Amino acid sequence: MTLSMYQASIPVFVKNLSNLSAILKKAEAHALARKIEPEVFINARLAPDMFPLSRQIQIVTDGVKGCAARLAGVDVPSYPDIEKTFPELQVRIAKTIDFIKTFTPQQIDGSEERKVVIKIHGEDTIFVGQPYLLNFVLPNFYFHFCMAYAILRHQGVDIGKMDFIGSLK
Repeated sequence: MTLSMYQASIPVFVKNLSNLSAILKKAEAHALARKIEPEVFINARLAPDMFPLSRQIQIVTDGVKGCAARLAGVDVPSYPDIEKTFPELQVRIAKTIDFIKTFTPQQIDGSEERKVVIKIHGEDTIFVGQPYLLNFVLPNFYFHFCMAYAILRHQGVDIGKMDFIGSLK
């Protein structure tokens, strides 16, 4: 049995974005229960030179929507990076899930050899579809998701590995 580009992307993104949303709900509840201003978590970072939680979420969602659109050969929607609250971050995640769910396997499958051009540090970088997904998008997706998880865990939010992994079904 082969794994299609669609199977390796859209369902993986939907599941993990849903996990991220659930983690953010736990973080918001934690802040409320302990009377911690939510901005403390939203602006938290692991090191001074790392992005805060809000930016980690923005990067996760930008990567996912960009990947789906590029593999399907359609324009990437632009989201302003203005989220400053848990509800705003939840809206961004939900909007991203809704967007990527519009893609069908027929739009994504067959994109293994599609040329993908993205700007990295202001320079055009050229990828081919399958390596773009497997060697660039997925590692970046998991990196920034992990950083969001680690920031919240470091802030004392009661989350664990199964929150990150989510349902095993």
